[in-house]
Amino acid sequence: MPEIHAWTDGACSGNPGPGGWGVLMRAMNGSEVVKERELKGGEADTTNNRMELLAAINALETLTRPTDITITTDSAYVKNGVTGWIHGWKRNGWKTANKKPVKNVDLWQRIEAAQETHTVTWKWIKGHAGHAENEHADELARAGMAPFKKAGK
Repeated sequence: MPEIHAWTDGACSGNPGPGGWGVLMRAMNGSEVVKERELKGGEADTTNNRMELLAAINALETLTRPTDITITTDSAYVKNGVTGWIHGWKRNGWKTANKKPVKNVDLWQRIEAAQETHTVTWKWIKGHAGHAENEHADELARAGMAPFKKAGK
């Protein structure tokens, strides 16, 4: 069975403002790309963190059977949230350590459900540092945002 790798990114013009998310997915057999897929989307009025989360969620939700997947994100918010913070938030009834409601709780619950049937390895990479797949995911995110920017929303 091929290994699945996904590079995810979010973008926002203003924060909040029009935003987009992008995913580059590859099924790999060793170093050979077996299949490649691109995903993108956007919203008229959103935040960068929501777009970062939606990129990862869409990567997971596109999988049709239990899969081993490595998700690489340039968002420390996503990586740290999904691998660490989420456990405390759940224990605290989706409240932060300061007893405030968790921001983007709808998406954190969605990402938690989306990864339930998969074995996910999360990796962080520095954004805009010349990593080809991350740059491609950024291009997809900007393309996902484009219709909402043109509409002046």
